[in-house]
Formats: sequence, C-alpha cells, structure tokens
Amino acid sequence: MTIPDFPMQSKPAGEHIITEHAAFEMERRKISRELVRSVISNPEQRIMIRKGREVFQSRIQMEGKPYLIRVFIDIDRVPAEVVTVYRTHKIEKYWRQIP
Repeated sequence: MTIPDFPMQSKPAGEHIITEHAAFEMERRKISRELVRSVISNPEQRIMIRKGREVFQSRIQMEGKPYLIRVFIDIDRVPAEVVTVYRTHKIEKYWRQIP
C-alpha cells in the first residue's frame, strides 16, 4: 500500500485522548504513554493519511536499535483521538524526504 503524498505539517495535535484500541496496542507493543505524548507534542513529521487522519512520527533509539514511532490520530474531532500506535524498524519505507 502506498501512502498518498500529502503535505507535511509540524504543529502538535493539542488536546487528545487515547482510544481503548490504541491503549491496548501500546501495552502489547510496549510503547509508553510518555513516548506517545512526546511524539504528539513534538513530531519530526506529520503526514496527512486522509482527510481527518494524520500520522505523527519520530525516529528514536529503543533497546539500542533505531525505530520509527508512528502515532495515528483522528484530528477531525475535539479532542483529537489517538487510534493506534506502532514502532517499526523500516524507517526508510515511511520517512518522507522534504523536497
């Protein structure tokens, strides 16, 4: 699946809640709320996936290895809703080079 090439933004999401599903996945994937909050408040990249949904992502070191933390947020509601979170070592696949 390819991600549409929407413009990147850099401002934080502001007030948000973590859905039950996202909380479950965070626990299962051993990703802390603190890390998720950090990515949301200061994302390296913010990419629109579709109208109303964006992915906030940042590169981190975890367990001595480089990962990309991806936080999917429905921004079309107040407060915004974190719908899922995951980490991947496939940084090049998802990282956007700014032209």
